[in-house]
Amino acid sequence: MQPRDAQLLEHILDYCIVIANSLSSVDNSYDLFSNNIDIQQSIAFSILQIGELVGRLSENLRSSTVTEINWNAIKGMRNIVVHDYGNVDQEEVWTAAVRDTPVLKAFCEKHLSDN
Repeated sequence: MQPRDAQLLEHILDYCIVIANSLSSVDNSYDLFSNNIDIQQSIAFSILQIGELVGRLSENLRSSTVTEINWNAIKGMRNIVVHDYGNVDQEEVWTAAVRDTPVLKAFCEKHLSDN
């Protein structure tokens, strides 16, 4: 792995941890999440930042790991948050946070430990 990719994965991992901590602060409850604008914004911002970082990963890394991580979906979610924030479906943000972020976190941990 290129050193730049490793640095980017470390930053992505940091945002995955922020999301996990935010979810933990609302007891992993959608009801609590949906009533807490600060947590919604924290998670949406982290998703946005992850999408930005994904766009900077080398094409080699993304193409060689596309079966593990849907990089285009991550960038797509980033685009929704950036360009249509006022209309972002909080259920989609929730789903990305609880379903997709743990997978991305595990991916980062695995590839950083292999490096």
